[in-house]
Amino acid sequence: MSWTRAPLGEVTRVLGGTTPDSGNPDLWGGVHVWVTPTDLGKLNTIFINESARRVSDKALQGRSLPLVPVGAVVMSSRAPIGHLAIAGCDLYTNQGCKSFVCGEQLDAQFLFFMLRHRMPDIQALGSGATFVEVSKSALEAFEISFPGLAEQRQIAARLKAQLAEVETARQAAQAQVRDAALLRQRLLRQAFDALRAAPRKLLGDHAHTTSGSTPSRGDKRYWASADIPWVKTGEVAFAPITRTEEAISRQALAECSLTRLPVRTVLIAMYGQGKTRGQSAILEVEATTNQACFAILPNDTWDADFLHHWLMASYDDLRELSEGRGGNQANLNGGLLNALEIPAPEIPEQRRIVQDLQSQLAEANAIARAAAAQLAEIERLPQRLLAQAFDPGA
Repeated sequence: MSWTRAPLGEVTRVLGGTTPDSGNPDLWGGVHVWVTPTDLGKLNTIFINESARRVSDKALQGRSLPLVPVGAVVMSSRAPIGHLAIAGCDLYTNQGCKSFVCGEQLDAQFLFFMLRHRMPDIQALGSGATFVEVSKSALEAFEISFPGLAEQRQIAARLKAQLAEVETARQAAQAQVRDAALLRQRLLRQAFDALRAAPRKLLGDHAHTTSGSTPSRGDKRYWASADIPWVKTGEVAFAPITRTEEAISRQALAECSLTRLPVRTVLIAMYGQGKTRGQSAILEVEATTNQACFAILPNDTWDADFLHHWLMASYDDLRELSEGRGGNQANLNGGLLNALEIPAPEIPEQRRIVQDLQSQLAEANAIARAAAAQLAEIERLPQRLLAQAFDPGA
C-alpha cells in the first residue's frame, strides 16, 4: 500500500502555548493542566494527564492560551527539543511546547511514533541565539509520510506492544546494573569490616597531606608552557590517573602554592558536581592538583592501594561526613579528612587484603560490564523498531 507525503501543517493543526503572568496568583492553582517541557521529560508513559502547575479559569479568560484537546500530540520545542506525549485530557501548554491536533488523515498514536522516529530531523530545524527552538512555521512545513488510517493503527499498536516489552527488559537490565554496583560495594565493605580489631590511626598524624590551587587563567605564563600535569576533581574517578586534561608551567609550580606530587599519591575529590565529591584515585604520574583535590602522599603507614580501596569502601560515609554543614554546597575539607580513623594493619597484611579484594572485584567488574552492555543494547532497540516500522527498506 502506498504512503502519502504531506507537511504537518496540512494534516494537523499546530498549536503554540504561553505562560500566564507568574506574578498574578489569581491565574494559578486552578484545575487546568498546564504542561511544560519539564513535565513531558518526566513521563514514563505515552499519555500526559498531569503537570507540576495548573492554571485557573481566570487565566483562560480573554487570553491567548490555546486549548490542546484530548488526543493531540504534544512536543517540547525547546529546552530541550523532542519530549513527546499524547494529551490524555484537555490541557494547555507554555511556549516551550507545540501541539499537533490530528485531522481526519492521521491517527494520533501513529503520529506520536512517527515524530519520535523523525526527531533527529526535527531537532535539526532548531535555531536561536539565546536558546535553540523549533518554530511553529518550521513544524508546519515539516513533511511526514503515512499510509491509510487502518494501517497507521496497526503500526501504532504493534510498536506500542513492542516498546512495552523493551521497557520491561530495560528495567530488568537496569536492576542488574544496580545489583552489580551493590555487589562491588558489598565486597569492599566486607573486606574492611573484617578489620574491626585492627589498629586504627588518624590520617593526619601518619601521612603528609596537602591540596593544590588554580593558577590565574589570565596569566599566560602559567599555562603556555604545559610541563606539569594538573588534576581537577572531575578526573578523580575511582581509576588510576595516568594523564590529565590540562598542565601548568614550572613558573606556576613555583609561584602558585602548588606541590609536585609523586607517583602513588592518593587523591580525594573534596567537592564537585554530582557524584564527584568523595571519589578517590591514585596518581600514576607526577602531578599537581587544583584546590578541590586532597592529596595523601606515599607513607609508611598505608599502602596506596589499600588506602584507595578503603576510601572506595567509605565513599558513602565520606559524602555523609560533609552533609548538613551549612553553606550552599556540601564539601569535604582538609580538617575532616585528616581526622579520619583508618585501619592500619602491617603493610604485608594490607597488600594481601588488596590482592584478595582485587581478585573478587575483577569478577564483580566483569558482571557489571556484561550488565551494562546488555542495557546499552536494549536501549538501542526502540530506534531500531521505529526504523523497521517507518523505513522498512533501510
